[in-house]
Amino acid sequence: MTVLNEEAHLAEALGSVLHQDYPGELEVVVALGPSTDRTDAIAQQLAAKDPRIKLIDNPTGAIPLGLNLAWRACQNEYVIRTDGHALLPPGYLATAVRLLEQTGAANVGGLMAPQGRTPFERAVARAMSSPVGIGSARFHTGGNAGPAESVYLGCFRRSALEEVGGLRPDYSRAEDWELNHRLIQAGHLVYFDPGLQVAYRPRGNLKALAKQYFSTGRWRAKVMRDHPVTISGRYLAPPLATVAVVAGLLTGLAGVVAGSKAKWALAIPGLWAAGELTAGAVAGKDLDTKARAWLPVVMATMHLAWGASFIRGALRAPQPKR
Repeated sequence: MTVLNEEAHLAEALGSVLHQDYPGELEVVVALGPSTDRTDAIAQQLAAKDPRIKLIDNPTGAIPLGLNLAWRACQNEYVIRTDGHALLPPGYLATAVRLLEQTGAANVGGLMAPQGRTPFERAVARAMSSPVGIGSARFHTGGNAGPAESVYLGCFRRSALEEVGGLRPDYSRAEDWELNHRLIQAGHLVYFDPGLQVAYRPRGNLKALAKQYFSTGRWRAKVMRDHPVTISGRYLAPPLATVAVVAGLLTGLAGVVAGSKAKWALAIPGLWAAGELTAGAVAGKDLDTKARAWLPVVMATMHLAWGASFIRGALRAPQPKR
């Protein structure tokens, strides 16, 4: 686990690991980034109470660097990734190890199951698990067990991580997808099983959500730059929509000012907004009223932030933390 500013969730996340009914040896390595809240103090308190917790420094706070430090500090063959926002369900470790042994996979994983407590968080949770919100990847929306391009978090064979060199330090996001791609390219199996569901706490406000998705899209662009075979319409849709919305808005407003026919370009962002409202109404029909009202705003924020970030990454390769 690598953490940064996770005082609100760390104790709960670590508890979900330590309370597993797992018959084998268990060690929990936490890579501590340069947090500005009480994350380090909470981690130290928990480690003082449970000798299975080992704390290491992750000076840059970068996820790939922290995870590489963490798995190399582990002593066992099976390495299971989690994070400060994830809550492992009972039986997760035992099931993961059983699947690794049964399938022979280098990595097994399952479904991110976002769980919101406030109306806003419930809207984010629904968007993150809906094809119209975040795409059709099985680790977001579910599906049948079998080989996959990527999985949520991951339960790895240490030998496979050593073979491919672990996570690439020149990534700050999308590092898990890129790692799984290299495992598959090396001839290994990445296996998805929907029974491995991990609860996830979504961001709690619009600013944090926009920041999260704006920091993600540009790294997906880097994945496609480094691995052209991964180019997919699923990932190109948000940036294309972002370009169309911005171009339509600017052209339309210029047309209004000039009194020209170009003002009809405002129909483009209008149609996009109508699409977001319709998708939100369909995806959130069973949500409570407040969460349902937030859903179109949440989806629009995710799509535009991710799309704008992708365009930025396509124009200029992002640089990782050092």
